[in-house]
Amino acid sequence: MEMYERLRDELRRLAGDSMDEKVSVVSARVLSSKEAIGETGRDDYPLLKGKEAMVEAVYKGVKGHAFTDMPGGFEGTIRDVVMLPLDDNFQRAVFISTLNAVMREAGLITGTVHCRDDEPGRCARELVPYVKERFGNPRIAFVGFQPGMIERLSEVFQMRVLDLDEDNIGKKKFGIIIEGPEATQDVLAWGDIILATGSTCVNGSIIQFVGRKPVVFFGVSGAAATKVMGFERYCGHSH
Repeated sequence: MEMYERLRDELRRLAGDSMDEKVSVVSARVLSSKEAIGETGRDDYPLLKGKEAMVEAVYKGVKGHAFTDMPGGFEGTIRDVVMLPLDDNFQRAVFISTLNAVMREAGLITGTVHCRDDEPGRCARELVPYVKERFGNPRIAFVGFQPGMIERLSEVFQMRVLDLDEDNIGKKKFGIIIEGPEATQDVLAWGDIILATGSTCVNGSIIQFVGRKPVVFFGVSGAAATKVMGFERYCGHSH
């Protein structure tokens, strides 16, 4: 995919002469839910239900996070990461979390570490005025099950929600029936804007959501990818 080649080129460019040096060693590990998100006061986030995991890459002491449904550990140099074929969600999670860390270390982005405790709730509340200010009163095609955001947005806007989790599909959440991948084109055509999880850059589906209408990606996973590609990102309380 062209986007990943652009991201690969950016990682290679930023690493420069550090491609093989020990200082460039990347350590990607899976965080426990408490490490990743803390005490939120609710139990329906995918991270807390074990549906997703947070992978953490560390580069020169700087951290980058990415969500994935295929977690695992990784040790290697930046060159090793650049050479990953990016064939599955594990490889893409290592690559994306590493790019987040490297771009953060270079001072090009911020907000590469997930928010914690009461911050996800504050983020969800602040998303409502953000959408109003940017887009007025749009119909929202929402991609990914982020319960805090869905709950707050559904109080104000018309919404349809897409998710990949079979335990959610067909269920009513906050008055909205969660729809599966087969409804993607219909939901995207219906919405005036698209709000999509940044983890779409990890599962490879991100290309479906750009170039058709206004789209905003939320969360830490997309920190680097949205910067490189020029996409809009909302992530008010990440660190």
